[in-house]
Amino acid sequence: MAARITLTLDCADAQTLAVFWKTALGYVDEPPPAPFRTREEWFASFDLPEDDSVDDSAWLCDPDGVGPRLSILKVPEPKTAKNRLHIDVRVPGHGSPAERWARIKAESARLVRAGGTALETVDGHHVVMADPEGNEFCVAAASA
Repeated sequence: MAARITLTLDCADAQTLAVFWKTALGYVDEPPPAPFRTREEWFASFDLPEDDSVDDSAWLCDPDGVGPRLSILKVPEPKTAKNRLHIDVRVPGHGSPAERWARIKAESARLVRAGGTALETVDGHHVVMADPEGNEFCVAAASA
């Protein structure tokens, strides 16, 4: 059996990134682990410094259980370099290259409206983007 993974994004504002990535991926807030009813209850079970807040993190999951979990954690230092790992948002659907490219452009435009930034367009293939804190990702067609 393959290992399950969680992708973790360091950030300055976990709640802003959580909203963006839920919009981008169609993810939802991950429920707290049993036996806790809320994330706040779970968070309070740790012996953390008083200035730590449950709002400094977010946990997202694919509602269908297919994609990896996404943890978003506030860190004190700013982003200073290009990501060594990035997310590819794959736009579903088949059709001609022109139809696939139209879907990629439409998805990129939707993510710009959600707070992302288009950084570079590789015509006919993919769009390099950044989330609201500058984490790079690509929008491309789904693999055949």
